Amino acid sequence: MSRVLVTGGAGFIGSNFVHYVLANTDHTVTVLDALTYAGNRASLDGLPADRFEFVHGDIRNAELVDELFARHDLVVHYAAESHNDNSLHDPRPFLETNIIGTYTLLEAARRHGTRFHHISTDEVYGDLELDDPARFTEDTPYNPSSPYSSTKAGSDLLVRAWVRSFGVQATISNCSNNYGPFQHVEKFIPRQITNVLTGERPKLYGAGENVRDWIHANDHSSAVLTILEKGVIGETYLIGADGEKNNKDVVELILQLLGQEPDAYDHVVDRPGHDMRYAIDSTKLRTELGWMPQFSDFESGLADTIEWYRAHTGWWGPEKAAAEARYKEQGQ
Repeated sequence: MSRVLVTGGAGFIGSNFVHYVLANTDHTVTVLDALTYAGNRASLDGLPADRFEFVHGDIRNAELVDELFARHDLVVHYAAESHNDNSLHDPRPFLETNIIGTYTLLEAARRHGTRFHHISTDEVYGDLELDDPARFTEDTPYNPSSPYSSTKAGSDLLVRAWVRSFGVQATISNCSNNYGPFQHVEKFIPRQITNVLTGERPKLYGAGENVRDWIHANDHSSAVLTILEKGVIGETYLIGADGEKNNKDVVELILQLLGQEPDAYDHVVDRPGHDMRYAIDSTKLRTELGWMPQFSDFESGLADTIEWYRAHTGWWGPEKAAAEARYKEQGQ
């Protein structure tokens, strides 16, 4: 049994990881989360009190971080500002959390010799052309497009430097786009689902040709746990489930699964610098560490996600109006 500290564990991907670890291992878990708008304490309801602890705090708080590192064996760093649209509107919080926050954690890992895993994104690699057969690999050069992806790229490079310069026991994973329970309604898939559930029409950026490589959050969680157990210190692993879909197809599938006409959506102005295509080659993770995704059928995974949102209006309802108001201000 290990004592695992999860930063950002009240957010979407982090909370799914916490649920996954507690259900599939005998580890204890502590969550450190600042509970910004994207963090929701209710996402951690019902977890076993004898194996779970919640700490409300900021990863930039060096004293708090040091105290927590001193009593944990493993740290999984999910905490990040992560919404591209928000980074275009106000980049400063992304610098504070993604760069300064990661630095604070790495210094604590350095002092205590703590095993550290850094969660990152495929967006650090920029994008691919729609007709390009290539996929991102661990050797793809970084080419970020937004304040969000550039600060995530910066945090990745900090981890690599602290491994090389100070011997920090760290690994990195870059994952494709996640979907599943507990995702904030400002994000693409839950926004479209909750629009239909509230009688609004889904919104599609531009022509909807942008392609994302979708992976269920449970598969992301199992991959991270595999890296913690088997990963080589200093290595980077790309996580993906071969789930490439363009945004138009995703919106139309959501409408179909909710019994609506497939063209019952509105086109809205595209966001600046909108990457065209992401695609992950997860060969290294699969061949070297033996990981495989379980949710290989996107349609069934999406149907399960829709049912979760249908059953949990109390979780997402309070945030819906504010999220749509922000989009309206941006013409989206």
